[in-house]
Amino acid sequence: MQMEHFKTLVVSQQSGVLSITLNRPEIANSMNLLMVEELNHTMDLALKSKSRVVVFKGAAGNFCAGGDIKDMQLIANDAKALTKLNRAFGLMIEKANTLPCVVITVLQGAVLGGGFGLACVSDVAIADVSAKFAMPETSLGIIPAQIAPFVVARIGLTAARRLALLGLRIKADEALSLGLIHQIAIDEADLQEQLDKTIKLALNCAPQATILTKSLLHQVAEIPMSELLDRAAQDFALSVAGEGREGATAFAQKRKPNWHHR
Repeated sequence: MQMEHFKTLVVSQQSGVLSITLNRPEIANSMNLLMVEELNHTMDLALKSKSRVVVFKGAAGNFCAGGDIKDMQLIANDAKALTKLNRAFGLMIEKANTLPCVVITVLQGAVLGGGFGLACVSDVAIADVSAKFAMPETSLGIIPAQIAPFVVARIGLTAARRLALLGLRIKADEALSLGLIHQIAIDEADLQEQLDKTIKLALNCAPQATILTKSLLHQVAEIPMSELLDRAAQDFALSVAGEGREGATAFAQKRKPNWHHR
């Protein structure tokens, strides 16, 4: 099912998978405030529809070239407006980071600035050999204000310092070695095949187990270990008595569990 009412995105939903394509191809899908607001709305849709997978892509061979520089310059003398714009992006990427479903980014061409940040909060990042990754903000006289914490969380402080302070542009193989991405495709067909396989694997997993597991992983650095493990034990007991029953029965009967068909 395709949703037509977005101006900067192409959004479709099918079988529990919400696909979101950044669609400003004339400027390599750079983000303006409208795109950020529409991305926020699509994530609300994902929550409302209980999507099990969200896929972020870019139109016309690029993922995202970061923030729209011209858009920023239009309000360059308005500190309040700039602060609002920048923080709106941060709120959007926070929401993407904590979505309770599996988040996949499909990365081609420019993966810069805000696009780089969005890649850093995905559960699975698949790039093709055309992808170029960078945090070019400092070379443009600005700072990676909202993405920096997510980049550090993804690739560590040492690697983040080098990329952020030098504005380096790296290829997919280096991004893979840093842990920024998980898979590299050799061409468009391979990229689609890897995406399809990843979606299939995500849908093979139980919906509630996925939600609880993702929540557990996010809380590792936020909650004292004993408290976290106490909560995890309670959630484990609920999962065994819930989806775990179907999982065990399906395993014994050598069939797919019922959530596989949802």
